[in-house]
Amino acid sequence: MIQPSEPYVQTFKVTKVFRDFWRREKVAAVRELDLEVRPNEVLGLLGPNGSGKSTTIKMILGLLYPTRGFIRVFGKRPTDVSIKARIGFLPEESYLYPFLNAWETLDYYGRLFKQPRIQRRQRVEMLLDMVGLTQVAYRRVGEYSKGMQRRIGLAQALINDPDLLILDEPTSGLDPLGTRQVKDLIQQLGRRGKTIVLSSHLLSDVEDVCQRVAILYGGRLRACGEVNDLLSQHGLTQIIAEDLSPAALDKIRAIAAGEGKSVLDISAPRQKLESLFLQIVADAQRERIATGGAVDTGRLAPFLRGEGELEGPQVVEQLLAATNGDGAAAAAQPVAPVRPPVPLDAELLSELTDAAEHGDGRKVLEDRKAAPTKPAKPAPAPAPAADRRIIDSLMKDDQADHA
Repeated sequence: MIQPSEPYVQTFKVTKVFRDFWRREKVAAVRELDLEVRPNEVLGLLGPNGSGKSTTIKMILGLLYPTRGFIRVFGKRPTDVSIKARIGFLPEESYLYPFLNAWETLDYYGRLFKQPRIQRRQRVEMLLDMVGLTQVAYRRVGEYSKGMQRRIGLAQALINDPDLLILDEPTSGLDPLGTRQVKDLIQQLGRRGKTIVLSSHLLSDVEDVCQRVAILYGGRLRACGEVNDLLSQHGLTQIIAEDLSPAALDKIRAIAAGEGKSVLDISAPRQKLESLFLQIVADAQRERIATGGAVDTGRLAPFLRGEGELEGPQVVEQLLAATNGDGAAAAAQPVAPVRPPVPLDAELLSELTDAAEHGDGRKVLEDRKAAPTKPAKPAPAPAPAADRRIIDSLMKDDQADHA
């Protein structure tokens, strides 16, 4: 097991060259890259299109092999299967099954990680609520907009509660509200101690959420360091005060001139357009204006906050308590009785099956109508409603597991 102080990801002089059919060098996507991803940090991977960001991510995931150099992820090779369960990945394009709905999609990825049925169900509900897709959980993913597909893609990247989360252009296709939600989510995960690699060419996204950035150009690492260190302008001083009178501004200019300096700019500060947009949306939500799209809940899934999940015995105890009427809430909410199934006439079914082979099924039905009616057997008393619901639910879940 890798020690907590060691980097989760290390690249040593990594170079990736793509060649043509005759093995001639076509393009060098990454050149001599030395990079570290430390535990409990949010690292931004910046660069214009074609700078090697996605190629670097694919080599870290073991999807591509470096031409030269080597990579270590959790102290092992990227192709080692044992580390895959500790990684969550959101690709640049959402590769989803269009005929599955959101619930089925997340349940499918939970099965790939061999999660128990109860845990899968809890996590799917939490993640759908977190990304604001609860109201459209049973719509086919193929009917989703691109922004909604990015949301469900982000949820699938978190289904296994990964130690290392790699996000390739996570805000692509999202509206400003979804962009702000994703950035808030990354910040919350970072505060919880998650290690995140965020690849983007949107500078504002990286600046808002990352502690450290690595800037690539032409496949080479051009700069790497803390965001504050890279962005600070040490030759200037900024003063933000309440509205000052012209006389006070003249005094400030005089003080600056006394030190041989000049005041470069005095103006009223402006809020960002993103802040104004989010404020308008928040006001509309408070007025409970309906929307057909995703809803921003602002809540991190409980299992991602490190809170415990209900185990199998706890769920069974809750069901038994509801059945026996132990809880006050269960007693206050009675369950509607379940209609007993219609009994199957085995004799009639047998006669119809035999008659179908000779083509005279209609005659059997007419004879049945003409025959005297037999006294109906009393139907068995239905099982208690709550017990019936529990058994049906467990049988459905069991059949789904074997499917």
